[in-house]
Amino acid sequence: MRNSQRLLRTGLTAAAAALPLALAAVPAAAQGSGISVSTSGSTVSVTTTACNQTSSSGSWGTASLLNSSQASFAQGRQVSLSGTTALQSAAWSNVSPGTFTVIVQCSFNNSTAGRQSIVVSAPSTPTISATSSPSPSRGVMGGVGGGIQDYGPLTLGVGGALVGAGVIATGWYLRRRNKPHRL
Repeated sequence: MRNSQRLLRTGLTAAAAALPLALAAVPAAAQGSGISVSTSGSTVSVTTTACNQTSSSGSWGTASLLNSSQASFAQGRQVSLSGTTALQSAAWSNVSPGTFTVIVQCSFNNSTAGRQSIVVSAPSTPTISATSSPSPSRGVMGGVGGGIQDYGPLTLGVGGALVGAGVIATGWYLRRRNKPHRL
């Protein structure tokens, strides 16, 4: 029993000591590259906070979108960063499906803010399927009954007489209810 507890403590101590070494072995790209890349349909956008100073020309920096056959920053589709000292961003529209690499260079000190790969997927097209039920031949007959047909003056007069008779009968009933001794 004592030996198993001692082995358990030794194993936990060794695991706790190895954790910082394992975290240090994670590549810098996986820890955070300084940029955040996202895609929405055929639009790729990048944001960063690393290029928070402008150059003498007033530029925050440049972002480049490279496809799999391009190797250098200059070969990609380049877009100037826009934004504020808190957040800079760039976007590319009409990007074809495939795997791309986004690289951001700050203009103040010509340093690379980050590099990240992203996959742009093909847009999904909706499928149209036929239904087996036939289309209705008339409109929906909801709401006030008979709203689709046009009734003549005789029908409207009879309906008005019935509503009037109902109002008179309701008044007579309420009057009789208040005076129970009267016949």
